[in-house]
Amino acid sequence: MKIWESFEELKGKGRVTNYLSGFLRAALVALLVLAQIAVIFALGFWMSGNTVYVYYIIELLSLIIIVGLINDSKSPSYKIGWICIILILPLTGHIMYALWGKENSKKKIEKQVIGRLKRGQQFLEYDRSVMDSFEQKYPTKSRMTRFLESYHFPLFRNNEVRYYPMGENMFDAMLEDIAKAERFILIDFFIVGEGVLWERMHELLIAKAAQGVEIKFLYDDFGAMLRTPKDFKKKLTQEGIEVRVFNPIHKYTDKLYMNYRSHQKIVVIDGNIGYTGGMNLADEYVNLVERFGVWKDNAVRVEGDAVWGFTVTFLQMWEVAGNKEVDYDRYRPSQTFPENEVYCQVISDGPANHPNNPIEDIYKQIIYYAKKKLYITTPYLIIEDDMRNALITAARSGIDVRIITPYIPDKKNVKVLTNYNYGPLLREGVRIYEYLPGFIHAKTIVSEDCGIVGTINMDYRSFYLHYECGVWMCNKETIDTITEDLVRTMEESREVSYEEWTNRPWYIKIYQRVLSLFSTLM
Repeated sequence: MKIWESFEELKGKGRVTNYLSGFLRAALVALLVLAQIAVIFALGFWMSGNTVYVYYIIELLSLIIIVGLINDSKSPSYKIGWICIILILPLTGHIMYALWGKENSKKKIEKQVIGRLKRGQQFLEYDRSVMDSFEQKYPTKSRMTRFLESYHFPLFRNNEVRYYPMGENMFDAMLEDIAKAERFILIDFFIVGEGVLWERMHELLIAKAAQGVEIKFLYDDFGAMLRTPKDFKKKLTQEGIEVRVFNPIHKYTDKLYMNYRSHQKIVVIDGNIGYTGGMNLADEYVNLVERFGVWKDNAVRVEGDAVWGFTVTFLQMWEVAGNKEVDYDRYRPSQTFPENEVYCQVISDGPANHPNNPIEDIYKQIIYYAKKKLYITTPYLIIEDDMRNALITAARSGIDVRIITPYIPDKKNVKVLTNYNYGPLLREGVRIYEYLPGFIHAKTIVSEDCGIVGTINMDYRSFYLHYECGVWMCNKETIDTITEDLVRTMEESREVSYEEWTNRPWYIKIYQRVLSLFSTLM
């Protein structure tokens, strides 16, 4: 059933709307943070000039903090970043680390978050027969599935997976599914921006709410702050839509927890259909407005047993964003799905619940267990040494490793760092392509027989600071469909050569090296 014209037919009719209230909120929070930094600098300056003994105290504190950082389990980039701050800003850096760097500054918040996330885990079931049948069919992949199950991501079969190569394709399908909802709709986005797409979604949600369909709408405060009016939540609530906002930016200005955002994108309809991918709820994601050329995103629609994984992930974050618990069992699927051997695991990650970064680890496992090929799309390629080494090892082992990044960036300094990371990879045989039509926002990794589509960028922020999600899939038909799209995308791209990289201007080389020190802040 076609409920309105497709987004393909509406190209060029979108808009990007920014609200003064959002800018004022951002400015207020920025001023509060800057005020704290100013007080820290003033205190450091006063103490440094007060007595000669302060020098020896600074040296001792520096030694203690640096030894502690070296023995920490955090990533090398995190350690290097704080060591640079401490060395460049004696005493001031120590105070900043005590306030924002040490785990105990965020422990109370994280304890609450972990408690709510763990409550959701008790509603996940693990069917041994599913794992047994998977191990028989894919013996070399069972290590990955068992690893993911150890982090409370059950393996599901009996799924139908559809892949969408562009955001507009996905939203056309999603709105059709939402129009057919009978019981409930769960929606979670990082960015919400008013425009044609939002108007279509909003119109549909109001109609479904009037029909008695329960709607839960979750969004990240930072992602929606500039592009929605100040009464956005209040208006939706008055229209019969339940709304929660993740991590309001003004709440933790004295802690770096305000830097932890929910980057997840999940839509669940009646417990039977689930969506995830790189897209957000704004017009550029469906190419109704041009910001950085053609905006290429991708997504998957899952109908089957694995949708329960999406539902639990959503409800966990829903409880994190509010104080009232929900009855998980109310959101069980309303149908039994045909039996098949399409296997999926819904995965999620975050700085509180999974500080050991299982998503980063499963990326590395896909890289190490690829037999013939490995294709990756990412808008940001700012990786740690161990991820770089994994890609190089694969390429030197004869695996066809290819990475697609944007030609037109959305963040220029991040693009500079992305290009900086090309060199060691190109030198060792990794092939890198830049998407010429514009900006590729898709987040994908596929080998010859398994892969992930989700919200995960290959950068420090995604692996360490954001709550992310995705779906790990093992099904030849699905993986072949994704691979065909990536090959077509490469045909629209330019391949970067190692010679070209080495011949970049000298001032760019210097700038990249300096910028690399702050890669964890990008």
